[in-house]
Amino acid sequence: MPETTERENRHVQGLDALELQPARGKDDRDIAKVAGRIWSATWPKLAAIAFVLLAWQAVVWSGWRSEFVFPGPDRVLPTLFHELTTPEFWTAVQVTMQRAFTGFALALVVGVLIGLAVSRFRPLRSAIGSLITGLQTMPSIVWFPFAMLLYGITESAIMFVIVLGAAPSIAGGLTSGIDYVNPSLLRAGQVMGLRGIQHYTLLIVPAALPMFVSGLKQGWAFAWRSLMAGELLVIINQQNSIGWALSQARQLNDAERLLSYIIIVLVIGIIIDIFFNWADRALRRRWGVSQN
Repeated sequence: MPETTERENRHVQGLDALELQPARGKDDRDIAKVAGRIWSATWPKLAAIAFVLLAWQAVVWSGWRSEFVFPGPDRVLPTLFHELTTPEFWTAVQVTMQRAFTGFALALVVGVLIGLAVSRFRPLRSAIGSLITGLQTMPSIVWFPFAMLLYGITESAIMFVIVLGAAPSIAGGLTSGIDYVNPSLLRAGQVMGLRGIQHYTLLIVPAALPMFVSGLKQGWAFAWRSLMAGELLVIINQQNSIGWALSQARQLNDAERLLSYIIIVLVIGIIIDIFFNWADRALRRRWGVSQN
């Protein structure tokens, strides 16, 4: 009797092993698939970086400008890596990113409110629709003299310009997203009895999200440009920031440090862009617009 039980246990274990083996193979295939996707998304960026560095160094070797004013990557990259090890650098990044997120959050609130109001009231769209489009085309730097006149050399001046630069794009993205909501969804919402705030929170805004994300991405681009211009123009009590570091490097004719911080600005912009692209792909997959 014990021998029979032991044989049955071995038999069951063998069946379990047969069931588990395909799962392990599936996991291996999934890991390989994910690794392949990561590599396919990474190698073009690495190739582009290598090409830019080679082209940059070739321009320096051509003697187009003196290396004193236009140094090559062999001089700029060591300076950049040194900056990454200093506490002053991280303080500058913290101050700048805090301003960026605060300004973008304010622009998001203003842009969403304007976008909902414009999409809800047709006379309001006729009145200020073209104004929103016109504000999108205005360079942010144009607003800084007026902002400094209103608020002086303060954080409020920078926030004012960031909101004016980013909010119109956010409002425009939300309005366009609402305009392209599938009419069948609107009819379904009416049948379900959605009214008032629920009509927007449960139907309109979620359906408009894919296009709204594009508006957010464009709004962030305007906010980031406005902030960089603001930190170069509005120096608040010599407070350390990326813009202040750029200004200091220019005044000291420190080309290596100046280009290092330009690279930092570019890298931060690329990282935020990657985040928005990921959010856009995730929403498109959820809505069945893309299979990738």
